[in-house]
Amino acid sequence: MILSVRAESPDDRDIRKIVAILREGGVVIIPTDTIYAMVCDIYNQKAIDRVCRIKNVKLEKSNFSFLFDSLSNISRYTRAFDRNIYKLLNRALPGPYTFILEASSEVPSIFRAKKKTIGIRIPAHAIVQKIIAELGNPLMSTSLHNDDEITEYPVDPFEIDELYGNEVDCVVDGGYGHLTGSTIIDCTTGQPEIIREGAGDISILA
Repeated sequence: MILSVRAESPDDRDIRKIVAILREGGVVIIPTDTIYAMVCDIYNQKAIDRVCRIKNVKLEKSNFSFLFDSLSNISRYTRAFDRNIYKLLNRALPGPYTFILEASSEVPSIFRAKKKTIGIRIPAHAIVQKIIAELGNPLMSTSLHNDDEITEYPVDPFEIDELYGNEVDCVVDGGYGHLTGSTIIDCTTGQPEIIREGAGDISILA
């Protein structure tokens, strides 16, 4: 199923349809401020397993991120970090950055089995933010191809539906996506370190 949603001012009825799918253990592909992402509820084991099967990866070897709608809930899912890191997050988010932080015990144990860190994102995108706000907790997110693939990210939601429509429950058409993923910044050592340079201005680290 493909569902067209206005990117700038999403209709609340559309958001509720998407959230209903997620609450039932569905897997959805949504636009973000960078690339399109495959998402599910972080608390639904069956949905997480489905994403792993679609991606053909093992959970313990994956690099899934958590998507938030604001900074207010990040402290719940991460361990305490210093004031400089908080200032950096406050400057950069919402925006096209993924920050790697130490995971708190609030993160479901399936994600902490092999790793003690999580990647967090707050996309500057109204559809994403409204979905998360309506759901009431973060989304698990992954790109539409594996990390070792060199193919470009698909940007046309109708092409994405042709590729993944039989494997996911819904593709949200929010317009054309982008070809560049987020910039990934590791904040677990106290000194932010760029792991992958992608979208976004890296001078924000200064």
